[in-house]
Amino acid sequence: MIGGGHAVGTREGPGKPTRGPSLTQTRSRGLPPGLLPKEVKSYSLSENGMLEVVLEGPCLAKYENRVFFDSVVKANLSYGSLNGVVGLSQEELFLWLPVKDIIVDDPTSGLILFDIVVAHKELSLSLFEDPPDCKPEGVLKNHVRKEKGGDEALR
Repeated sequence: MIGGGHAVGTREGPGKPTRGPSLTQTRSRGLPPGLLPKEVKSYSLSENGMLEVVLEGPCLAKYENRVFFDSVVKANLSYGSLNGVVGLSQEELFLWLPVKDIIVDDPTSGLILFDIVVAHKELSLSLFEDPPDCKPEGVLKNHVRKEKGGDEALR
């Protein structure tokens, strides 16, 4: 439910994960349906637009480059954008950079903008037509070791 109230999605029927934020909530808010991975376990959308998505666990997916989803991804969902994103990083030139905002200014342009702190990256909307598979394999050895506080990818 968008608009009034507080929407929560968990599972639709026996053993079927909801596709709410990736297929319904994002599309109705001007964002592509494949922005979030298939492994959505649950989500909530507050009245003020704060979206919290819980995944089955931290995982890696690929659009143009690899992206890392934490177990929980949060952002303010408004028409055509996810602002103040927390829990999503994108690999650029062997570095993992946090994604701050995701914006579709003009859907007719066919582009989506990822604000990755040091740069804005434009990607084709066609990369986000379907929710990606998000793989837990290698997450710990291929992602930034946050507890060490560095921006070095482990190899």
